[in-house]
Amino acid sequence: MSFSSGIREELSRLVPEEQDLKIAELSAALCFAGRLREEEGEPVLTISAERVSPVRKYFTLLKKAIKIEDSLFVLKRGSAYTAELKGREPVEEVFGACRLLKREGGRLFLRSRGLLIDDGRRRAFLRGAFLACGTVSDPEKSYHLEFVCPDEEKAELLRSLIQGLGMEPGVVTRKRSEVVYLKGSDDIVDLLGAMGAVSALMKMENVRILKEMRNSVNRQVNCETANLSKMVDASFRQVRDIEYLKEAGALDTLPEPLKEAALMRLANPEVPLKELGALLPVPVGKSGMNHRLRKLSEYAEQLRGEKKEQLS
Repeated sequence: MSFSSGIREELSRLVPEEQDLKIAELSAALCFAGRLREEEGEPVLTISAERVSPVRKYFTLLKKAIKIEDSLFVLKRGSAYTAELKGREPVEEVFGACRLLKREGGRLFLRSRGLLIDDGRRRAFLRGAFLACGTVSDPEKSYHLEFVCPDEEKAELLRSLIQGLGMEPGVVTRKRSEVVYLKGSDDIVDLLGAMGAVSALMKMENVRILKEMRNSVNRQVNCETANLSKMVDASFRQVRDIEYLKEAGALDTLPEPLKEAALMRLANPEVPLKELGALLPVPVGKSGMNHRLRKLSEYAEQLRGEKKEQLS
């Protein structure tokens, strides 16, 4: 089961106790997944989904929120499931309670936003909208939540509701749909919480923690690797300069502290400066050892310059 499917299953099991929240969620489901058609002179209201669990919830909401029992069925047509309500009187009752109106092609719209007058109803509406047209990518791969809306009006409604929760969703046109989306993991977690998808929220938080830990470890390893590479490069240059001084017969002319440091580096090319300084007859710290090796490199560079002048 995909991450999105898991969220739908979780939200499908969540049926609010309050009547107004049932109505708000049902209204969203009808707006984003509902259709109205005529059959033998009678209106037929349908809500469809690819999985049976959301349709069962639509069926439950119709029964509990509108108190409809007769003329209500759950059907399977091909790979889709549909809750179907027949009859002018029950359909008109649903339209009145959910404040809906019909437009071209049997699509349904909110007659007004008066249904969404408080925070609880707005969250319930978003939950119903997600069940109808929402998806979330696998957080192991990326952070992306979206609602695929059939028109600009519904996209603008969702965008404003999400903004009311303190987030700033984007909107983009994709083929014939308007897509309202969130990219930030914090915003996605907040929206999942607002809709009541607590299990999905916790799963995503766990994934985020693991990813942050892995990234932290990777950054530390990369930093240590970079530092090790710098240390190896520096050691290589130091050994090269000391060997140059030795071949030029200049090593024995140096002050004893520098000569000791040079011989110790030649004998221990892979040892870090701090440990190298501790090996000297009179131990010195990291900065002291670094100072001596830097002086050796300066002497070597000076000697190279003098030889170059002699040859020119």
